[in-house]
Amino acid sequence: MSDNLITAMVAVVTAIIGLAALSVVLSPNAQTSNVLKAASGGLSTDIGAAVAPVSGGGLGSISMPQLGALGNGV
Repeated sequence: MSDNLITAMVAVVTAIIGLAALSVVLSPNAQTSNVLKAASGGLSTDIGAAVAPVSGGGLGSISMPQLGALGNGV
C-alpha cells in the first residue's frame, strides 16, 4: 500500500472516532455536566486528603471506624 492510502485511511478512522466521541458528549442523554461535577468533586476530596498531613486538616467527611464497631466487645 502506498503511504497516501494509509494516511487517508488513518484520517477517516480518526474522523469517525472523533465524531462518535463528540456525539456522545453532546447527546442530551449524556449528562456531561453531572459527570464533570462528580469528577471535580472527587478530585477536590482526593487533593484535600493528600495535603491533610501537611496542612493539619482532617479528612473532611471521611471517618474511620471505631475499634468497638468491629464487634469484639471493646
